[in-house]
Amino acid sequence: MKRAVAVLIAALAVFSAFAEPINIDFWHAMTGKNAEMIQTLCDKFNASQTEYKVNAVFKGTYIDTMNAGIAAFRAGQAPGIIQVYEVGTATMMAAKAVKPVYRLMAENKVKFDPKAYIPTITGYYSTSKGEMLSMPFNSSTAVMYYNKDAFRKAGLDPEKPPVTWPEFFETAKKLKASGMEGGFSTNWISWIQLENFSAWHNQPFGTKANGFNGLDTELKFNGPLQKKHFQTIADLSKDKTFIYGGRENKANPLFTSGQVGMHFESIGGYANFKNTCKFEFGVARLPYYPDQKGAPQNSIIGGASLWVFNGKQPAEYKGIANFFAFLSQPEIQAFFHQGTGYLPITKAAYELTKSQGFYQANPGPEVAILQLLNKAPTENSLGLRFGYMPQIREIEDQTWEDILAGKISVSDGLDKMVKEGNLKLREFQRLNK
Repeated sequence: MKRAVAVLIAALAVFSAFAEPINIDFWHAMTGKNAEMIQTLCDKFNASQTEYKVNAVFKGTYIDTMNAGIAAFRAGQAPGIIQVYEVGTATMMAAKAVKPVYRLMAENKVKFDPKAYIPTITGYYSTSKGEMLSMPFNSSTAVMYYNKDAFRKAGLDPEKPPVTWPEFFETAKKLKASGMEGGFSTNWISWIQLENFSAWHNQPFGTKANGFNGLDTELKFNGPLQKKHFQTIADLSKDKTFIYGGRENKANPLFTSGQVGMHFESIGGYANFKNTCKFEFGVARLPYYPDQKGAPQNSIIGGASLWVFNGKQPAEYKGIANFFAFLSQPEIQAFFHQGTGYLPITKAAYELTKSQGFYQANPGPEVAILQLLNKAPTENSLGLRFGYMPQIREIEDQTWEDILAGKISVSDGLDKMVKEGNLKLREFQRLNK
């Protein structure tokens, strides 16, 4: 009998050793170099242990990925992990489909210290009590890229990019006069030229601390400063000093091809620019209007975080918790930060990267970090937490295109964005009482 038990135990041990790992699907929205980095992270985690296997699955754009995840949850086919961009935070909170990260880590007794993460980043994804709802992942902020070769050709100092908006607009005119097709372009007109612009100038984007203090919030980004800014850009589009390249990040080719000399994009685009630009480029802080009291303040984050769906088995949750702990290791965070340009989510990863001398050869990513940490956040610069924000951005994008097409004035256009956006906020409030 004892021999039979021993044989059984040995057989079970052999079976366990060759048992298939628990699969964890990770839906994401990354492309190009950033998608390669996500796959590398998953490969590194999978090679570090044998119990779990994280499968990276591309699901389209940010909005496509979020919508696909919510639909899959309702159908009982949700992945374990989904990457959701920052303005989808309120939607994910209201969906009641997620397991908060702080609870996930506690239930699985995995080491987790919220204080180890950079507060400006984690605050965006936490409750008012500091409870982290999702795991910060590819966090970014908006910066200005500029073509140093084009600066030299235009007789401009390539080591002195414009600091203020008046300087910026004059520089853009000189770049165009030097023979470039245009002076500047911008991605994400809503995120960069409205949301970050307002925070950088310590102007409210909405009431209730930009939505952090309640659903009964209202948009108010149609003030004199925003109208002046949009009017200047619209006026400069008439002679192509400003060239509009499309929504989201569709304007990138204008910069990488050398058509424009300055461009606004996420620091998360740094690695792709390093791979595609055939010229020397620099990274600078966002310009500001010097007559605005308190400016510059601090920029706000973009990018995305990782959310965990409800309804999974305990073993899968254990694997997800271990994966998140793996991603938070200073060495892994530094690797991802240095390979993509996205911000390090922990203080230790930032300090490690600095000690390795990375910023001496690649100053751009640190420009973004220092801009984000420029001053302690105010209610105007902590971030945004509005319901239906993806739909509100669509309203803003469409109206901006109507402004450029001469269908509506800048003043009326911004008023329309706010009015129609507020209707979306009221709809979201009614559905989530």
